[in-house]
Amino acid sequence: MTAVDAFLIGDCEERSTYPRIIRNRVRQAPVLALNEKTCLEQTLELFAAGVDDVLRKPIHVREIMARVGAIRRRAIKDADDMQVGGIRVYFDGRDPVIAGEEYALPRRERRILEFMARNHGRRVTKTQIYNAVYGISNEDVDESVVESHISKLRKKLKMQLGYDPIESVRFLGYMLKKEEG
Repeated sequence: MTAVDAFLIGDCEERSTYPRIIRNRVRQAPVLALNEKTCLEQTLELFAAGVDDVLRKPIHVREIMARVGAIRRRAIKDADDMQVGGIRVYFDGRDPVIAGEEYALPRRERRILEFMARNHGRRVTKTQIYNAVYGISNEDVDESVVESHISKLRKKLKMQLGYDPIESVRFLGYMLKKEEG
């Protein structure tokens, strides 16, 4: 369940009970609800039930993804940096500190490392990484470039740390590990 980016609840019976059920199982994923029409009472009931956002139909999938991204960014915005094993990642554009030394990374590799650090302990797919680095609507760049960037990033991190901190499982995605083993 930790691989789920968000939950989208449509119009159904007793839907105000679902946010609590979802939160009991998965804490970090945003919960959004769809409304057929604007209704203040229904919107307030959904917010009181624990949804993070209420969306009105029709809505484009890109807008849903943008809202999910905004909710997730606000949830972790308090942290200016994060330590994952021997890697300290800064979310303000600075280069990471790897094994105690500042290490300059190209912009795309640094953004991939930042995204993986924000999601450490959880698997992220190539598509999720692509959307975080290139944006949802970027159709000029093929998704396969993510594999190339990760390969280069892994080599650099392995050289500095002495082990490969990026675990990959075919069809499941990538995960940043704290330490070897």
